[in-house]
Amino acid sequence: MKIGIIVAMDKELQQLQQLFAGSDVRVEKCGIGKVNAALGAQRMINEFQPDIIISSGCAGGNGDDIQIQDVVVSTELTYHDVYCGTAVDNCTIYGQVQGLPARFPADPELLEKAKQLNFSTLAIHPGLIVTGDWFVDSKEKMRSIIEKFPDAKAVDMESCAIAQTCYINKVRFISFRVISDIPLRDTDASMYHDFWNTIAEHSFQVTKTFVESL
Repeated sequence: MKIGIIVAMDKELQQLQQLFAGSDVRVEKCGIGKVNAALGAQRMINEFQPDIIISSGCAGGNGDDIQIQDVVVSTELTYHDVYCGTAVDNCTIYGQVQGLPARFPADPELLEKAKQLNFSTLAIHPGLIVTGDWFVDSKEKMRSIIEKFPDAKAVDMESCAIAQTCYINKVRFISFRVISDIPLRDTDASMYHDFWNTIAEHSFQVTKTFVESL
């Protein structure tokens, strides 16, 4: 089985490359944002032909049960910044690209394996991940997203674009996102900076353990 992992930033790439050193798993950086994510996913599919693609990295968290360094595994994914309107199609909903699913589900078998992971030191939360081209650094922006997607567990800038690319190419997909900050409890993204300065070192072990379970 060929497995590819896509991350957005050098910080994430360095940690995951260390975890998978010497393995056949391919870890690549796509860059930040939806276009970079889609291009990176398509490049990996064209060049590597993976059976599974995993989006890994950090995200902002949402919910009373979410804590810094918890991991959200995608049950489904959508965009928080896409709206196609109703002029042509009154069935398309907010977050949906016209002609595509309103939400992209994670591969069900991969999701079941992810739900079986158990760590004594952190929590794993299955749930909705929403994606958009906006680094959420204010409570006001997070509230505007959660108003439309109250069930969202994590907000990132890449996962749904990778999910869409995998959907089109019929590649199995799942996303693991380590919670680096909780915008509704934060001020000026201080949690995010503290995450990288103090506790990010072992944050991607869940992704490694999941791959080992396949």
